[in-house]
Amino acid sequence: MSFLSADRDLSRNSYYAATAPRRQSFASLQEALSCDVAVVGGGLAGLSAAVELADRGYDVVLLEARQVGWGASGRNGGQVIAGLACDQTTVEALVGIAEARRIWAMTTEAVKLIHARRARFAIECEWQAGFLSVAVGAKKARELRRWHVDMADHYDHETTWIERSELPQWIASPRYHAGLQDRHGGHLHPLKYCLGLAEAATSLGVRIHEQSTVTRLVPGPSLLLKTAAGEVRARHVLLAGNVYLQGIAPVLEPRIMPVGTYIVASQALEPALLQTLLPTRAAVSDTNFALDYFRPTADHRLLYGGRVSYSTATPPGLAAGMQRRMARTFPRLKGTRVEYAWGGFVDISMNRAPDFGRLADLIDGAARGLENVYYLQGFSGHGLALTGLAGKLVAEAIDGNASRFDTFARIRHRPFPGGRLLRMPALVAGMAYYRLKDML
Repeated sequence: MSFLSADRDLSRNSYYAATAPRRQSFASLQEALSCDVAVVGGGLAGLSAAVELADRGYDVVLLEARQVGWGASGRNGGQVIAGLACDQTTVEALVGIAEARRIWAMTTEAVKLIHARRARFAIECEWQAGFLSVAVGAKKARELRRWHVDMADHYDHETTWIERSELPQWIASPRYHAGLQDRHGGHLHPLKYCLGLAEAATSLGVRIHEQSTVTRLVPGPSLLLKTAAGEVRARHVLLAGNVYLQGIAPVLEPRIMPVGTYIVASQALEPALLQTLLPTRAAVSDTNFALDYFRPTADHRLLYGGRVSYSTATPPGLAAGMQRRMARTFPRLKGTRVEYAWGGFVDISMNRAPDFGRLADLIDGAARGLENVYYLQGFSGHGLALTGLAGKLVAEAIDGNASRFDTFARIRHRPFPGGRLLRMPALVAGMAYYRLKDML
């Protein structure tokens, strides 16, 4: 089974889809259009870029192969936090301390951007403030403590340190040795937020077409995007489809890998019980490489994510396995019924840093006509806030100021080793090593 087929199966029992009614639908493209900017992908990155470009006076057409928010943007853990999927020490090694500080500041801006858009467009998406990072084991606690100190000293990012004896005030679980609270982070209903951005984009004049898979990108002074029943000519193109571009830009594919991630939602819990488990109602993530993350919902469920698949195969007994993980973290939830179990595929890069750039820069000797094609990918499971900023940076670049976009574009990325046939088995072996390290 291809990962696209597996992804369709995983989307069927989503808590988010069940609780976020779609008030808008968008017709598939059936004609020839022209515009200033064509966006491929109706997730958070593409919608964010469309909003920013429309604000700047550009005529924008957005093409989505399925439905707005269908992929990772509408199925993720809902955690809104600053930073990248890789540690800041990795960013420093890639671009130096000065640029690493600039990137961190932009990721904190990404969180603020969500609040600004919620307020401006009246997007109701169940925002809840508060994020906890927790350590499983004494060694992990020491590492987290070092991060807490380093971020305050070098990035002016203050968090609240939580000793083991203090943890019950924040989380009622025997698993964790220490933690920290980031009051700037939080969580929300990602599909409601994504659909709200789509409504915002249309209110600004963006033309959205769903069920409009782009089958071909034709280079030239006037770029051409072909679909089954229509076409769009544009001066600029943004590719924001991540793992779903389906061959229209083959040079991008080796730089990211589709990785399956999985979440369950419990039955509705007694509000008093949920308050006991998570007194501040914060989102929580541990610091393992293969991490667990969870959060309460507005209707008193616990959303719990953790299992991943690097082979595109859905883990057998997904709901039961995730319920056991949830009960290991919260023994009082042993026997609690899981009512929803779903997942999807995120786009990870080799170094876990985001991969932003221009398509022409990746194609030696064959870039003619692709100079105005931008791409955003490689959010590596840490994109709920960062995707919004990414769309803003592309809009700035198209509008003539590419300095912030180029800060990310200068991050060096390597393709996954092994070519098309061996890259996934190599990744499976590598991730098994990191899971073993977490266990030990």
